[in-house]
Amino acid sequence: MQLSSEDIAILKDNQAKGIHQKTLSDGQLELIFRRKWFKIWVPRALGGLGLTLPEGLNLLAGLAYWDGGLAWTVTLCSGANLFVGFIDPVLGDQIFKTDRVCFGGSGQASGTATREGEHYRLRGFWRYATGAPHLTHFTLNAAIQEAGKPVLDEKGEPLIKSFFVDRDHVLVHYDWDTFGLEATASHSFSLEDILVDGRQSFEIDAAKSTRSELLYQYPFMPFAELTLLANFTGMYKRFLDLIEKLFVLKSNQSKWEKTESKEAFRVLDDFQQDYVNRREAIMNLAARSWVNLHDGNDNAAIYEQIGIQSRDFVESILTNTIRLYPHTGISGAAIEHEINIIFRNIFTASQHKLLQKSL
Repeated sequence: MQLSSEDIAILKDNQAKGIHQKTLSDGQLELIFRRKWFKIWVPRALGGLGLTLPEGLNLLAGLAYWDGGLAWTVTLCSGANLFVGFIDPVLGDQIFKTDRVCFGGSGQASGTATREGEHYRLRGFWRYATGAPHLTHFTLNAAIQEAGKPVLDEKGEPLIKSFFVDRDHVLVHYDWDTFGLEATASHSFSLEDILVDGRQSFEIDAAKSTRSELLYQYPFMPFAELTLLANFTGMYKRFLDLIEKLFVLKSNQSKWEKTESKEAFRVLDDFQQDYVNRREAIMNLAARSWVNLHDGNDNAAIYEQIGIQSRDFVESILTNTIRLYPHTGISGAAIEHEINIIFRNIFTASQHKLLQKSL
């Protein structure tokens, strides 16, 4: 799915406003809802785009190329809207047929859910709910309790379940204050003694999906790895393109042209080719896994490679960005310069644990 010139113009015109107000602007949100980007992974029968995995990854990378903060928000919120494939189908139909539904929340199991008959009483505090100001429903993980004691799973570990709650029951703590991805507004939230219907509990497990579409049979871990990686690749490609433009301008300076340009362009060319090779490899894995899933073939080895190559790719992006950044000059250090914005976004995104490599 290609972005139109009109879409790109709106993205470029609104990026600074979203950064300054530390949440997506009205113009950004209107574009997202009009293009159904929060519904990338929602079936067409429910008013979504119903994209295939490769199609969705290309769209996310394209958004990240122009605005990393907006793309990160779209990725996390559309990823939470994917849960339509795992929640009670009656509730799912009711909720997702509305145009502006937006799920989002936290994967941390930092709360408790006390079982009371067919209901649960939720309490807890969760961090990093991307898009908190415009979420219609908050998702969360909680440890199940009953009669004051933890409920254990079949392995003897505390039983953890996922829930979604209407935003009217949630207290948002406006504590997101970072040097990048400012517009994602990934604030904390809390619940205190909120009683919810048991149908608001769900498990993100392909074997327990409540819809038949192929996407909901795709394991969530490689899906999350690929969608987060799409953001890194989009931002990084824009960074490389801006560096190339900067080097071309510097070439007009005779001293830089004589002493540094040859080596600078050689390094940049190596990084650009490495980007092309790595992205082609990971997208081939995504495409193959999608076809295999459709055909009923085993994907275990491909899923493992997706995890390995995604983390290697992010490590390469971080290393190469650090290598290039000192050569951007004062313009790259200016807080409103696009190079600086992308640099901040890439390294704020790097704090997400999923694609971090262990030390």
